[in-house]
Amino acid sequence: MDNQTQDKRRLAVLTSGGDAQGMNAAVRAVVRTALDHGIEVFAIKEGYYGMVEGGKYIVPMNWDSVGGILHRGGTEIGTVRCQPFRTRDGRRKAAHNLIKHRINNLVVIGGDGSLTGAHIFRQEWSSLLQELVEAGDITPEIAASNPYLNIVGLVGSIDNDMFGTDMTIGADTALHRITEAVDAISSTAASHQRAFVVEVMGRNCGYLALMGALATGADWALIPESPPDVENWEEKMCEVLRHGRETGKRDSIVILAEGAIDRNGNPITSRYVKQVLEEHLKEDVRITVLGHVQRGGSPTVYDRTMSTQLGYAAVEVILRATPHQEPSLIGVRNNRVTYTPLMACVERTHAVAEAIKARNFNLALERRGSGFAEAFQTLRTLVRALPHDPAPGQERYNFGIMNIGAPAPGMNTAVRAATRLALDAGHRVYGIYNGVPGFVHGEMEELHWMSVAGWAMRGGSELGTNRNLPHASDFYAMARTIEDHQLNGLLIIGGWTAYETAYQMYLERENFPAFNIPIVCMPASIDNNLPGSELSIGADTALNSIMEAVDKIKQSAVASRRCFVVEVMGHNCGYLALISGLATGAERVYMPEEGITLSDLQEDLQNLKQGFKKGKRLGLMIRSENANPIYTTAFIEALFEEEGGDLFETRHAILGHLQQGGNPTPFDRILATRFALHSVNYLIDGVGRTTDDAAAAFIGLDEGRIKFNHLQDFPRLGDRKYQRPKTQWWMTLRPIARVMAKPCPQDDCAE
Repeated sequence: MDNQTQDKRRLAVLTSGGDAQGMNAAVRAVVRTALDHGIEVFAIKEGYYGMVEGGKYIVPMNWDSVGGILHRGGTEIGTVRCQPFRTRDGRRKAAHNLIKHRINNLVVIGGDGSLTGAHIFRQEWSSLLQELVEAGDITPEIAASNPYLNIVGLVGSIDNDMFGTDMTIGADTALHRITEAVDAISSTAASHQRAFVVEVMGRNCGYLALMGALATGADWALIPESPPDVENWEEKMCEVLRHGRETGKRDSIVILAEGAIDRNGNPITSRYVKQVLEEHLKEDVRITVLGHVQRGGSPTVYDRTMSTQLGYAAVEVILRATPHQEPSLIGVRNNRVTYTPLMACVERTHAVAEAIKARNFNLALERRGSGFAEAFQTLRTLVRALPHDPAPGQERYNFGIMNIGAPAPGMNTAVRAATRLALDAGHRVYGIYNGVPGFVHGEMEELHWMSVAGWAMRGGSELGTNRNLPHASDFYAMARTIEDHQLNGLLIIGGWTAYETAYQMYLERENFPAFNIPIVCMPASIDNNLPGSELSIGADTALNSIMEAVDKIKQSAVASRRCFVVEVMGHNCGYLALISGLATGAERVYMPEEGITLSDLQEDLQNLKQGFKKGKRLGLMIRSENANPIYTTAFIEALFEEEGGDLFETRHAILGHLQQGGNPTPFDRILATRFALHSVNYLIDGVGRTTDDAAAAFIGLDEGRIKFNHLQDFPRLGDRKYQRPKTQWWMTLRPIARVMAKPCPQDDCAE
């Protein structure tokens, strides 16, 4: 075996800096992917401290070493701030300890400081080995056989402050903690008509504060990238909050980033904001500093699955690495795993902090990315106490908004955002109740700014919804409803039924000219089965509901040596099954796209029996509801129960409609708001350029970018027989799920 081949047979992984939820998922993925490729893997405990100390801190890992850690917060291999590694002497000791274990491939999971340290370490590698040779600690031959240190970086930070990735490991979970806390605070604040100042983490990055405010419907947010643009910002803030009370709002929520400053660079503290509110509003004000609760707890579905993807990709990069390849930062951009030179990312990250320090706030906002700036501008509109008055002489349009199809968490968020954005642009909005039947019978009322107050956090559908498709005789009544209310555009939020309804209205334009108005369909379905969009509103909430239920089921199963077969929704789309399986560590996922065969069940049963014989304590199978009409959940349970004998018991759990319920997650609230912004703009622009064939489209997210597809393309992009997109991007995650779920290759494993 040549040196380069030998180099690629050993790898170490460490976590460094502040802990972040999802680090364990990344470590698990690195270990199992490496073992699957036949690479020996080591964990360096306590980060760089363990690398400097060596000995018991550098431990070999097997398949079972990372069993049962996917759902845990923090980092199981530990992280300690290490001053010695900042010195040349400390890094020389670290190099010596890696050489002792013949490790020269390193996956570092940490923030910008940790990744900068890794880059310096790699740059010094050859000279450090030379010093070890001169000191007699290693031989020249050993130094010659390890000419380079290969490093891959993953960003573990709740702050989401690193260039090179749209999301950092832990940020989504931290945002969940903030949203849950503010939702709870809002109810007690409204009870007492109080104002609350909520301080969140983020260092010099306002991501958590900005997105937390957007997701919770907060009344004001203060972030370091864009301080208040007026000197008397205190009066402006209090004016907005006072107007909110005058229009009927019972609570006031101000979200403050810990690094918030004013235009002169002076820190804005939570105590100062409290003092300002008390003096100007003359009411009771409370402070809540969320602190380290944002770092703790079990990671969300997104943090588990994203971290797993990144860990898998890290090993793939190492396998392809060349001796002189620059260290890579592996992140996610536009919903795809990306690879960027590590130090370029660190330098761009520091550039934002430098722009803030120099008070060049426009540049700071720009360097955070277009999505950050768009969210900030949207928030500035949504936090207004009342909309702007229409411009003198402005033509005002009437827009209808309705929900069609099964309820999806986030529908209310979308209606709230679309209503307020349209009103602020000077137009009128009408809510259409109870889906198609309500449309037919003209069940409509005008929505005002406060009509949708508090809707950002609510699950379900305040406008009502159902799966009824219009009959041929309904189109005349629907056209009359449009004419009677002089609607200039229509926003339909919902699932497959919504798209079918909009498509039929488009086809009926020749018969009913009233339908020749701009129409936009917004994807809202927990099944995530709609064409033209990689993600639908509600799917993330459903996934987290599944994950939470399955985590509890696993606790029950492990206590009794059981295998659970869990049935999830999805209709004919396996998205919920695959992603929840990846997030919960399921051993098998049964999906409509692959079906189920008898040989599949025989193989799965054999793997279960062998595992339980070796000491395995639980089994988990995820089955999509329409995976196979014959091999049902009950059938699989009965088969496994019968054949499992005394080795294990089998139970099933059909999660049902809990997947459709609950308050929407931050991800779904932010996605709904983003879709609403672009949908409203599309409708307004569409009225302005109406022709014989008015704009008619369905909005979607395509590789992270907002995109509109014409309704005439609906049959081409969607498989109408199975009610799912013809192209399903998430199927590319299937190979990763298979690797993570493989039976333990060692004889002594007992996960």
